Amino acid sequence: MVEESAYWLAWAQISGIGPVLLRRLQQHFGTLATAWKATKVQLGEVEGFGFQTLEKVVQQRSRLHPEQLFTKHQQENSHFWTPADADYPRLLLETPSPPPILYYRGEVELQENLGQKPMVGIVGTRQPSEYGIRWTRQISTALAKNGFTVVSGMAEGIDTESHIAAMKAGGRTIAVLGTGVDVIYPHKNRDLYKQILTAGLVVSEYPTKTPPDRTHFPRRNRIIAGLSRAILVIEAPLKSGALITATYANEFGRDVYALPGRVDDHPSQGCLKLLSQGASLIVKELDELLTMLGAIPQIDPIEASTALEQLRPTLEPELQRVMDAIASDALPFDFIVQQTGMAAGSVSGALLQLELMGFVSQLPGMRYQKS
Repeated sequence: MVEESAYWLAWAQISGIGPVLLRRLQQHFGTLATAWKATKVQLGEVEGFGFQTLEKVVQQRSRLHPEQLFTKHQQENSHFWTPADADYPRLLLETPSPPPILYYRGEVELQENLGQKPMVGIVGTRQPSEYGIRWTRQISTALAKNGFTVVSGMAEGIDTESHIAAMKAGGRTIAVLGTGVDVIYPHKNRDLYKQILTAGLVVSEYPTKTPPDRTHFPRRNRIIAGLSRAILVIEAPLKSGALITATYANEFGRDVYALPGRVDDHPSQGCLKLLSQGASLIVKELDELLTMLGAIPQIDPIEASTALEQLRPTLEPELQRVMDAIASDALPFDFIVQQTGMAAGSVSGALLQLELMGFVSQLPGMRYQKS
């Protein structure tokens, strides 16, 4: 839905409006297109919109034209998703702060975006020991051979080793960058970057030509955690980006695993801390680890929806009209209203009935899809 995508982009250009506030805006107004037309008083009803933020919105909104902005942005950034797009990664969309714009390069695999192919994040220190390197290679290889996509940050050390091992095993890998998707950092990974483009994706919330910045990398760690069903921390000092990723993973309800090490090893201190806080142990028998990871529920709506269609009774005309407007992919509320031509209140009531009947599921941001 291009129109709503344009408003995600426009809102993201206003200073002081980050991913969390954008999510609140969407939940409050139903769509960001509706929020764009809201008055200052109406915007003030949204949590987090203080006086200064409201002033910035009023000043900057008048100078922005969403459709023109979207067209120009497409010319400069050919591949990106917004939460209004059906291809936006579903697991990431479930988090409290999904990037309003997610840029990508490489080979898209729709099953990953739909959450039907499991993705596991591997993170750790930029200066790993031989022990850390060996385990990273073994785990990444095993994951790739068993159908998992390996997600990491293309940094030196553990990240680099995980990407390389996954591709050598014939699997897919995703690199989440703290730069634009066309900027290679560190530069020594230029060959790795080219390989990833043929065996997976590079993604970023920063537009093309964005250079590296120290503030970008902690923020990108939430994307690694958001895309992944579990995070494996291989080696990490007490102050490291890997622990930030693990913190996000805990907040998002993801499983966290840590590789044990000696108590006097500096690179193992962060892992030992995670284990003391309840992280699962990465065990020597990788088959056991794969079994635990494979037990994580997958999103697989196809079989369920097919069976449900066979059992579905005849619906009342108004309910059937709303049902016909809903696809398997999540659609925003206002789009369903437009498709049906019904009043918003009638559509809302019908959706509630369909949800109670088990035919429709509501997702964050007032998005609906067939169950």
